[in-house]
Amino acid sequence: MGSSFKKKAFTIPKWLGAILSLALALLVWQLISMSPTGGKVFASPVEVFKSAIETAKSGLLSKHFIASTKRIITGFLLAFICSLPVAFILGWYKNICMLVEPWIQFLKNIPPISYIPLVIVAVGVGEESKVVVIFIACFLTMTITIFQGVKNVDNTLIKAARVLGANDFTIFFNVVIPASSPFILTAMRLGLSSALTTLIAAEMTGAAKGLGVMIQSSSQYFRMDIVLMGILIIGVLGLLLQKIVRLLEKQVASWQDTIEEG
Repeated sequence: MGSSFKKKAFTIPKWLGAILSLALALLVWQLISMSPTGGKVFASPVEVFKSAIETAKSGLLSKHFIASTKRIITGFLLAFICSLPVAFILGWYKNICMLVEPWIQFLKNIPPISYIPLVIVAVGVGEESKVVVIFIACFLTMTITIFQGVKNVDNTLIKAARVLGANDFTIFFNVVIPASSPFILTAMRLGLSSALTTLIAAEMTGAAKGLGVMIQSSSQYFRMDIVLMGILIIGVLGLLLQKIVRLLEKQVASWQDTIEEG
């Protein structure tokens, strides 16, 4: 009887994979910046790094970064707080859902940048307008996502709770909300993505500081090194915020596993 051997597949450690991925990205970036066409658009990694150091030393980078971060977090949190009750009401009360859901689906198809003229007329060009634009983008995305979670709650769980004598209040807080928690966390990730993608458009409403302002003003003087620096910082900020949500998601997932095992 012949013996068979299975070759163990070689897997790269995560930390090594991250380093190799970063090195490959820098290599491709450098090659593009050295080409005649790409060099007009992409500054080299060294040039971007030098610009980052100079901007950080002058204090401008921290000023722009803090301003944009405040707008993102404020708009996102306000949208999250407002989207939760709206989504749960739409998912719980069918009559209200029938009346309101078409509005939200319609508004979701309109790019947030389209609301900028209306927002400027309504609240002016101050800090409120930037937050409102980000709020609109996040609110619509998160409301629809959480609503789908409430709508897809297993009806068997609700019926079982009713048989045990639970009222609507108990069912809502002990069945619907826990069952919708994965959708809530997904909504948070999508909301953060919407906030980041809307940031530059939001800062077009007459902002004096912010990463979007830095990118726009630098592009007018063809300072592509600063433009790329601003884009990269927004990307890194997005990764950090997504990482925080991922950590929360792991906590919820472990809690759900514990419940299932029990």
